[in-house]
Amino acid sequence: MKLVFELGATGRQMSYLPGCDVPKAALPEDASLRENMPKLPELTEVELIRHYTRLSKQAFGVNSGFYPLGSCTMKYNPRINEVAAGDPNFANVHPLQPADTVLGCREVIDTAEKLLCEITGMDAMSFQPAAGAHGEFTGLLLMKKYHEARGDAKRTKIIVPDSAHGTNPASAAMVGYSVINIPSAANGCVDMDALRAACSDEVAGLMLTNPNTLGLFDTNILEITEIIHACGGLCYYDGANLNAIMGKVRPGDMGFDVVHLNLHKTFSTPHGGGGPGCGPVGCKDILSPYLPASLLGEERKPDSIGQVRSYYGNFGILVRALTYILTLGSDGLQEASETAVLNANYLMHAVKKYFPVAYDHVCMHEFVLTLEKTKRESGVSALDVAKGLIDYGMHPPTMYFPLIVHEALMLEPTETESREALDEAAEAFRAIREMIDTDPERLHQAPVTTPIGRPDEVGAARNPILRYKPVE
Repeated sequence: MKLVFELGATGRQMSYLPGCDVPKAALPEDASLRENMPKLPELTEVELIRHYTRLSKQAFGVNSGFYPLGSCTMKYNPRINEVAAGDPNFANVHPLQPADTVLGCREVIDTAEKLLCEITGMDAMSFQPAAGAHGEFTGLLLMKKYHEARGDAKRTKIIVPDSAHGTNPASAAMVGYSVINIPSAANGCVDMDALRAACSDEVAGLMLTNPNTLGLFDTNILEITEIIHACGGLCYYDGANLNAIMGKVRPGDMGFDVVHLNLHKTFSTPHGGGGPGCGPVGCKDILSPYLPASLLGEERKPDSIGQVRSYYGNFGILVRALTYILTLGSDGLQEASETAVLNANYLMHAVKKYFPVAYDHVCMHEFVLTLEKTKRESGVSALDVAKGLIDYGMHPPTMYFPLIVHEALMLEPTETESREALDEAAEAFRAIREMIDTDPERLHQAPVTTPIGRPDEVGAARNPILRYKPVE
C-alpha cells in the first residue's frame, strides 16, 4: 500500500479553508523562515478518503473480530459511553474554569470516587494518573511517603511475584525501590515459604494482582497480606485483573492498602491507540493524606505527594467509566465478572483438547497455554500458532507471557463475547492442531491472507524507517 506522500499530483486540492476569523499578526522581523515549502501531499478529497478507508480496513480491532489478547481485556466499549462523554457540557469545559461553573464535572468525579471506592473497598481515590502503569507509580509514591512520614527510611525493597505484570518491577525501580522477586509454587500461586523468607524490616511492601497473570486466584491471599503487614510493609493491588472479581470480592477486604484501576480493562473505556487512558488510584485512610494534590475545588493537602499529571486526569475517560457503572448497576457489574470467568473456562476447556494448559485448574478471566512440547515435537512455536490464527479472522492471543511459562499463549475472551464467537475460536485452534499434525510447514508461512505476511521483525526493530524521503 502506498504512503499518502506517494499519492496525488502537484496542484491537486480539496475544499477551501474557511476565511480567517481572527486578526492577522505579522511575524517578528527576526523570525527564521524556511527556504523551501514543505513537501506535503497534494490530493483530491476522494483520494484522501480512499487512502484512510484502505488504512482502516487493515487495522484489526474489537469491532473487526475476536480479540483474545490475554492480560489486556480487549472488550467492546458500549456506544452509550461515547454519547455521554461527547455531551458538550462535558466535552467543552476547560480545566481552568472557576469551580462553581463546573459543578456537574465535580459531581462526576465525586460519584465515580464513591462508587469505585465501594467496588474496591478503598476509602479515597485520585483520578490524576493517566494510565495503569502511571497508577502503579503513583500508588508506590503513596507508600514511600507513608514510610518517610514515619521516619522509616530503611524500607527500600518491594516484593514482586514472578507472575506479576512487567510494569510492576519497572514502577518500583522508578520510585527508587529495589525489587525482590518471589517464585511461584507448583500451583502457579505465590510460594509462601519464599515470601516469608523475603520479609524483613527493609520491605516497604508487596505488589500483587489477584487473580494473577496465569488467571489463578490465590487462595492464600489473606495470609499473604497478613505476612506483609506483620513485617511493617504495605500491600499494593495491581487492579489489572479486577475484571474477574468485581462484585465478588474487594481488594480492600483482602488486606490491600492501595490499588490502581485500569478503566479500559474493567470499565470498558477505550484501550490502546495511544490513549488517553485513566489509571485511578484508591487507598485506605492511612494513605489518603498523601494522594495527589489539586483536586477540583479543594484546598491543597499539606502532605500530598503533589501532582502526578496536569489538572484532574483524563476527565472524558472517567465520564465513560461512570456511564458504564451506572448503566450496569451493582448486579450488572457482578454479572460482567461472572460472564468473564464463565467465558474463559468455557474456551479453556474447548481449547485444551488441542493444546495443554500451563496450570490446568479452574481459571478466572484468562488462561495460559504452553506449546513447549508442541514446538519440541513438531517445530511449530507459539509464534507460528499465533500467526496462523490470524488467517482464521481473529487477533492472536498474547505470546510468550507470562515469562514463567515457556512457549506461552495467553487468552482472555472477555465477557462481551458470545458463545458462538468462542466456538469459532475453538474451531480455529482445532484446525491449527490438525495442520500441525499433517503439514506443520504451512504454519511457518502464516499468515497468508493478510496484506503483509511475515515481516522481518528483527530488522524492523533494529533499522526502522521513520521518515519518508521523497524522490527528487
